[in-house]
Amino acid sequence: MDEDIRYMRQALTQARKAAALGEVPIGCVIVYEGKVIGRGYNRRNTDKSTLAHAEITAIKKATRIIGDWRLEDCTLYVTLEPCQMCAGAIIQARIPRVVIGAMNPKAGCAGSIFNILEEPAFNHQAEVTRGVLEEECSQVLKEFFHDLRIRNKILKEGEKL
Repeated sequence: MDEDIRYMRQALTQARKAAALGEVPIGCVIVYEGKVIGRGYNRRNTDKSTLAHAEITAIKKATRIIGDWRLEDCTLYVTLEPCQMCAGAIIQARIPRVVIGAMNPKAGCAGSIFNILEEPAFNHQAEVTRGVLEEECSQVLKEFFHDLRIRNKILKEGEKL
């Protein structure tokens, strides 16, 4: 569990990079043999790309380091439950273990809406650990959306002048 906390803190660092860009703060790291080989954070608006999710970026970086599309001996740490695209990419990459900070009841596909990661009909499933640093991961998101609502309110009031 100490190892999970240590790597989730690194994923939180990535999430804060997204927040600094004005992006929804989601971060991810991929670990292989005790070493982080892939990092990513949400950059959808910055990159103008639907694919610029934290998990996809981290998977791309990790596959370059490993030299293969299969990440069979890796663990993926992510601050927010993966969406359907990211959960599918995790399964396609054959990642055997996923550690999640906060669950996502609106779009999560690791148990909230669907559970793609543990779906027995697929040829690969991931072992999932949920709730690691859940409060910290949730708080980063709550603060971001609170600040966003304030900024939007100020912008609207400025338009009225």
